[in-house]
Amino acid sequence: MQKKLIAEFIGTFWLVFGGCGSAVLAAAFPGLGIGFVGVALAFGLTVLTMAYAVGGISGGHFNPAVTVGVAVAGRFPMKNVAPYVITQVVAAVAAAAVLYLVASGKADFQLGGFAANGFGEHSPGGYSLLSALVIEVVLTLFFLLIILGSTSARVPAGFAPIAIGLALTLIHLISIPVTNTSVNPARSTGQALFVGGWALQQLWLFWLAPIVGGVLGGSLWKLVDDEG
Repeated sequence: MQKKLIAEFIGTFWLVFGGCGSAVLAAAFPGLGIGFVGVALAFGLTVLTMAYAVGGISGGHFNPAVTVGVAVAGRFPMKNVAPYVITQVVAAVAAAAVLYLVASGKADFQLGGFAANGFGEHSPGGYSLLSALVIEVVLTLFFLLIILGSTSARVPAGFAPIAIGLALTLIHLISIPVTNTSVNPARSTGQALFVGGWALQQLWLFWLAPIVGGVLGGSLWKLVDDEG
């Protein structure tokens, strides 16, 4: 179990540091930054690379909503959910801390949104709480379906990380304008702790919606999976 938790820590750290790092550091240059497309691709690449690197050890969840979803689908022991979720949150906070250390080394550093998730006036596109709730639930649900389907015994082995990474890229392309994209409570928590204020006040949504989406995705998979 210890090795699995270490693998989850490494994978979650890389996801948050790589994905949020791209938004905080590489997207900050007018005319030269990577923009929404680059940030979306960065998040997808973090999952793809870590799924290949350590997914064979821990299952490559890197996300409390994924852990809950695969447990609901019967693919993961319920007794291991809490240790995984705690490890993921600790890793996300550690990644945010390292990112803050790097970002604050710039002479004119301003924390700003720090890639935190939000709705209303803190949504990149000004989307409402309801819009944020719906998009996060729906996208997390489909993320779980893609994860569970691509890792099932009926598909060719070894290609799941590609499908999962591309799915996360697509998810970000859809929802960065709405919430800055969570679908991952650990990722949201790490950034919110450094932003404080509004980010912590709105953090509840980015736990509730992805977890609900994960539960729905895991439950739906059990209904359609003829091998379950």
